[in-house]
Amino acid sequence: MTIVALLGCAVGIVLALTGAGGGILAVPLLVFGVGLTVADAGPIGLLAVALAASLGAVMGLRSGTVRYKAALLVAAAGVVCSPLGLWLAQRMPNRPLTAIFAVVLMYVAVRAWQRARCAEGAAPPRATPPPCRLDLARGKINWTAPCARALCCSGLVAGGLSGLLGVGGGFVMVPALQRFTDLGTQSVLATSLAVIALVSMSGVAASAASGHLQWAIALPFALGALAGMGGGRLLAARLPAARLQQGFALVSALVAVAMLVRALG
Repeated sequence: MTIVALLGCAVGIVLALTGAGGGILAVPLLVFGVGLTVADAGPIGLLAVALAASLGAVMGLRSGTVRYKAALLVAAAGVVCSPLGLWLAQRMPNRPLTAIFAVVLMYVAVRAWQRARCAEGAAPPRATPPPCRLDLARGKINWTAPCARALCCSGLVAGGLSGLLGVGGGFVMVPALQRFTDLGTQSVLATSLAVIALVSMSGVAASAASGHLQWAIALPFALGALAGMGGGRLLAARLPAARLQQGFALVSALVAVAMLVRALG
């Protein structure tokens, strides 16, 4: 199980360096490194992402950057769709599921590259105000029907993909919170981690209850991810964020191509 722990450590390092979306590489590592199918690797990846995201969410709660009401609303919507995605993944043939994962991973690569480009220059101004706006006097979000609707839809998408592909959903939640709210960067990241932790844990619980979680692989992989995240946080502070995102984008694109070749071959 040494190789499994090392693969988990690699995922933890990527999570620390690139943020919540980096957990999407957990499934490809298990597919290529251990020989699992996407459906079998998904719950294991979810467990690792859930533990790592929980650690980040607790730190965000302590610093007051997590918008817990928004996180609970989004997570509630995600928990509804996560078991449905898991049910579908267990019944879908491996090749089309691998192809879907490759397409999603390529999308993540493009988004990461775009974020890196934006980090190097000034962010463009918003054309219209977001539906969820923070009341600076109260320090809370002003809840409206469009705000709740936008966040619920984001949670449904993140939860469905979480169950289907075994991804935490950070690549959905971070841009969704950036688009639909005016929260600061740290609050967006901390709130998305809280959502990912809750949704991923629900997926892990559903997988364990249905007997689709291979604990012999999942435990060393998850422990390796936690260790890697601790070490990666020290490294992340010394590297430029834009270069990290570009590196993550290139690696994700290459892995996406490899998974697509695997699906078609």
